[in-house]
Amino acid sequence: MPLTRAKITALGCYTPPKLLTNADLEKMVDTSDTWIRERTGILERHIVEKGVATSDLALEACRRVLEQRSLRPTEIEAILVATVTPDTFFPATACNLQHKLGAVGAWGFDISAACSGFLFALATGAQFIATGTHKKVLVVGADVMSSIINYEDRATCVIFGDGAGAVLLEPVEPGEGDVGILDFLHEVDGSGGCFLQMPAGGSRLPASIETVRRKLHYVHQDGPQVFKYAVRKMYEVGQAILERNSLTPADLDVFIPHQANRRIIDATVERMGLRPEQVLINIDRYGNTTAATIPLATADAIQQGKLKKGGLALFAAAGAGYTVGAVLVRWAY
Repeated sequence: MPLTRAKITALGCYTPPKLLTNADLEKMVDTSDTWIRERTGILERHIVEKGVATSDLALEACRRVLEQRSLRPTEIEAILVATVTPDTFFPATACNLQHKLGAVGAWGFDISAACSGFLFALATGAQFIATGTHKKVLVVGADVMSSIINYEDRATCVIFGDGAGAVLLEPVEPGEGDVGILDFLHEVDGSGGCFLQMPAGGSRLPASIETVRRKLHYVHQDGPQVFKYAVRKMYEVGQAILERNSLTPADLDVFIPHQANRRIIDATVERMGLRPEQVLINIDRYGNTTAATIPLATADAIQQGKLKKGGLALFAAAGAGYTVGAVLVRWAY
């Protein structure tokens, strides 16, 4: 029996209204607007108010998805949440989201793959559609990165923001043609895990007075190492998935990379030989929202006319783990 391809039928995004600008950061840490712009391309990022959790952002994104498709929450069969900032270690944020959304009868789980998380979750959700197990799967990428950022560390605090994005996966109907999720290619390389991590809080180094004092519950990053890996692997995985599908970069309507750093994106685009009009960049307005960057960028690609029905999009990401992923999509609506 042939597998059924999954398609994205709705997209919803949400960012909290509070802005943290470069000017704000100049007052908090030894940095400057010029320094941040030149090294990251970021102008501002959205930050939650105290007490707002990842599931709260995800809920707003999912409500917008349901509204687009005129669906009741009870019609959702599975919920996959990509995040590295879960509400709690357990229960899973997917459980909290299911309850808040009122998706009675749905099951789900969290996926931890950092900046590649949304793509890992997208590929996982597509398999439930492909096998006929489910017909309506919510895939969410959401992170409250401000909850694990040390705002005294200028190397990391200027980069990250908060946000959420969600898509609905449904089966491609007979006669729709070559739309939907065409292919995916993912990798992990655990040897690079030490270069981007939150050292404490897990079973290896449980929370203690000492781990708090040493600020080990925040993001720690070796910027140059992460930069080199991201540029090399986003290019390699993007090129590989295109070649596997007998495509070239010129065939793409839009390349939607993970929004980690403007210089990473520019270097990847140059190596792939893409034209500027083929690329979506919105890091200037959101910063790095980790699992939410690709859905947020996809929404902007649609708004800007870069992605239309029948358009070919390549998503690519690299992040902590190390993780890397690419998904090739023919847009369905």
